[in-house]
Amino acid sequence: SMKLLYALIARGRTVLAEYTDQSGNFPTVTRLLLGKIDSSQQGRVSYVYDQFMFHYEVDNYITYLCMTNVDESSGQMRLPYAFLAEIKEAFLAEYRDDAQSAIAFSMNAKFSPYLGNRVDHFNNGGEFSLTGAGKVTAVKEKLDAVKDVMVHNIEKILERGEKLELLVDKTDALQTQAFQFQKSSKTLRRKMWWNKMKMYLGLTFLIVLIGWVISVVVCGIDYHKCAERSK
Repeated sequence: SMKLLYALIARGRTVLAEYTDQSGNFPTVTRLLLGKIDSSQQGRVSYVYDQFMFHYEVDNYITYLCMTNVDESSGQMRLPYAFLAEIKEAFLAEYRDDAQSAIAFSMNAKFSPYLGNRVDHFNNGGEFSLTGAGKVTAVKEKLDAVKDVMVHNIEKILERGEKLELLVDKTDALQTQAFQFQKSSKTLRRKMWWNKMKMYLGLTFLIVLIGWVISVVVCGIDYHKCAERSK
């Protein structure tokens, strides 16, 4: 069955909020895709790439996008666009006045958890849950028109010689974990080395201090006692 894997909201190429619980390079791929989308043209389009699909809706220069696996079952295209309809409604209710001027990721802290909640909701068989009979009716009418959404191969928007490699797998997650482990190991070794150096420096300072105290006791603060003995 079709599952939501990734979601973002952007103004042009500026990502305002995004969410995923998967491992892969699709955030990078979507940045490339955002650069190809004409945000001045309202509409809904889906692009197919290998075993994945990118679905987006543009409205008033804001792009609402999600990524799913490919599923050719009848009616499956309703899932991504029901999801996009719901996050669009929630986003506009919260940020309508700020969306056109917000800086990158300024909505991420608050809206990314909401995206995650809606991804889980729809992936577990939930339906869109907008409030208001009028809104629900309007959304249903839009979803009934999903069959008219244009579906293209993503290569259609790539320039000559431009290549795209989408990676979404567990191997990448393991490699990421291995990299993080190596990084943390290096950090730990560096920290231990600094701790050892600080201990050596501390001992050296203590030895020098003890030597100086002994010399002051024996020779006096200005070393006059030792100077007299040497005469």
